[in-house]
Amino acid sequence: MALNLDKNLKRYYSIREVAEMFGLNESTLRYWEQEFPYLKPKTSGPAKIRQYQEKDIEQIRLIHNLVKVRGFKLSAAKKIINSNRDGADRRAEVLTMLIDLRTELQALKKQMDYLT
Repeated sequence: MALNLDKNLKRYYSIREVAEMFGLNESTLRYWEQEFPYLKPKTSGPAKIRQYQEKDIEQIRLIHNLVKVRGFKLSAAKKIINSNRDGADRRAEVLTMLIDLRTELQALKKQMDYLT
C-alpha cells in the first residue's frame, strides 16, 4: 500500500460539497447533469446518492466558467464545449489560475498595508 502524503485528497465528493465549491445550488448541478450528457457522477445505493470524482469537478469547473463567470447561456456553452473542447478547457484553467493569483496578490497587499 502506497503512502498518501496528500491528506486532503478525496476520491468522492457529495453534491453538497461540490455545490459549495462553486457557490451553486444543488439543484443547479442536477440540472446541469441533464443538460450536459458527459457530466455523469457515479451513483450508489438505492437512493442513487451522487458521488463526484475529480473528473466530474473539472467538467463542472468548465461549465461554471462558461455560464456563471463568462455569462454564456447553456446552449452557447454546449456549442463551445462541443466545437472546441480543448480550447474551452484551457481557458477555464487559465482563468482559475488568474483568480488564484489575484487572491494571493490581494493577501500580499493587505500584509504590506499592515506593515506600513
